[in-house]
Amino acid sequence: VQLQASGGGLVQAGGSLKLTCAASGRTFASYTIGWFRQAPGKEREFVAAISGLGRSSIKYADSVKGRFTISRANAQNTVSLQMNSLQPEDTAVYYCAGDRNLIVSSMARADQYDQWGQGTQVTVSS
Repeated sequence: VQLQASGGGLVQAGGSLKLTCAASGRTFASYTIGWFRQAPGKEREFVAAISGLGRSSIKYADSVKGRFTISRANAQNTVSLQMNSLQPEDTAVYYCAGDRNLIVSSMARADQYDQWGQGTQVTVSS
């Protein structure tokens, strides 16, 4: 599949944004989709991931638990990341990634994903 992330923007602290990862391809439902982010001068870090069809596993980074929600709509070939209570430290380029054969224990590892979309910038002002 090919992935495309969208929905980034500029928001004030405490605000919300919804990112969408849109995919092409008929096998999307079987893909684990993850969201990662990279701030300037920092390494790419895991944000959230949702497993493919039949596995129903979701993982979040501790830093976003309770604020971010990942969900998928296989009929629309999309995965969304609802981000609430955004803080300046959430500022980064956000990427979605996919892999068809990812095991649950590897969902947070960027090096395990073989498909990546382009990033979308999220900027949170204080």
